[in-house]
Amino acid sequence: MTSAFDDSAVPDDGEFDFDVVPETTQSFENALAKARAGDRLSVDDGIELITTGTDSAGIDRSRMERVLQAADERRRDVVGEEVSFVANLNNNVTTACNTGCLFCNFKDTAHTFESDYDGETDGFTQTPAESREVVADALDMGIYEVTSVSGLHPAFALDDEHHEILAASDWTETNYKPPERYAKDPGTYVEQMDAMSVGDVHLHSMTPEEGYHAKRGTDWSYEDVYGRLADAGLDSVPGTAAEILVDEVRDVICPGKIDTGEWLAAMEAAGNVGLDLTATIMYGHVDNAAHRVVHLDRVRDLQERVDGAITEFVPLSFVHQQTPLFERGVVDGGASPAEDALMIAVARLYLDNVEHVQSSWVKYGDERGLQYLNCGADDFMGTILSEEITKRAGGEYGEFRSFDDYVRMIRSIGRVPVERSTDYRQRRRIEGDGPHGPALGPQADGSPMLAHGGADDAGAAADD
Repeated sequence: MTSAFDDSAVPDDGEFDFDVVPETTQSFENALAKARAGDRLSVDDGIELITTGTDSAGIDRSRMERVLQAADERRRDVVGEEVSFVANLNNNVTTACNTGCLFCNFKDTAHTFESDYDGETDGFTQTPAESREVVADALDMGIYEVTSVSGLHPAFALDDEHHEILAASDWTETNYKPPERYAKDPGTYVEQMDAMSVGDVHLHSMTPEEGYHAKRGTDWSYEDVYGRLADAGLDSVPGTAAEILVDEVRDVICPGKIDTGEWLAAMEAAGNVGLDLTATIMYGHVDNAAHRVVHLDRVRDLQERVDGAITEFVPLSFVHQQTPLFERGVVDGGASPAEDALMIAVARLYLDNVEHVQSSWVKYGDERGLQYLNCGADDFMGTILSEEITKRAGGEYGEFRSFDDYVRMIRSIGRVPVERSTDYRQRRRIEGDGPHGPALGPQADGSPMLAHGGADDAGAAADD
């Protein structure tokens, strides 16, 4: 899939003529009463809550506080006072990508990676052996989750059989070039999964977009693809690439990506083969409040179909500063802090079948990230060690959090810090004054993570 974005399609006033709009026949008071009673909310209910009422323009601060309070009370009823986090590493295999998403500055045009390219690239590609080394080093530091989300490198194929099929196909249609065309071979998806499955680490990888890339040019099902990946070591699937699950928005911000139906089909298939899932939303660009609630509705319906396989919902506020959407004048900023708080709160109230809602310090920063833990969220991400995607988009909030950082911040708001596994099935309350470190990992002994390598080592890994 390639980008077909046309600047002339952007209205002069920046307002898109969307079919899905925040208009309802419900009232804010009725919607809030349903939320407080624990009744299942409709899309109209969600729109009234996330807008603080469609009967007036703008966000009503008094009404907003009532929504946030209702969400915080629901959080307390569902998960209590614990705030969890995970010891994890981001290992993004490659930045090579031709998809052309306008909200992204992570990618580097794939032809700049070819052996005969006469120029420089800021991007990177890791071989399976290099990925294994990165994970093994992090495992020594106590991590037990590896998150891997990568660009759609044209030489990436599911396995050797897939290479043979793609080599015999129309390369233009399948966005394929053989590995020998590139300065560095990323290997296959199966090889990368196997390489990153070091010890008993939990491998969280292969978004629906990557799942589509791993079956392009074939008649394979998503079950076929995710089944082979699970056999190679994949443990769970990140529900990124969702952005907004409404195609009229996707047609603007990521026209080269899979559509809503494909995303949902891939996620359902991954759940059907026994993989845990997470779900996300990336909001605050050209979308409106109604789009956000329709997205929540589709996630809630998906959770029913996968029998509860979605372990957490992750709202991701659009970071605009270095993205094509901002540079081309399609947007002039991202979501406001009030919109961020309401997104988290309504996610908690609407997703009555998803137990955990995350607040992202990478997107919001420490201060607001902590505030949103009192708006319905109960998880505070992970240690990360390296975070390229948000950083390249202009994120300013860093790439690493130590266990001591987490304990200090979570206790500062009167909550209980808890180390958790990726799937939330293992949890450890953190007691005492520290220093603290991970204890759930296969090689974790409670020592502070950077005591094994040092802050300079972590920074170097992030900048490679």
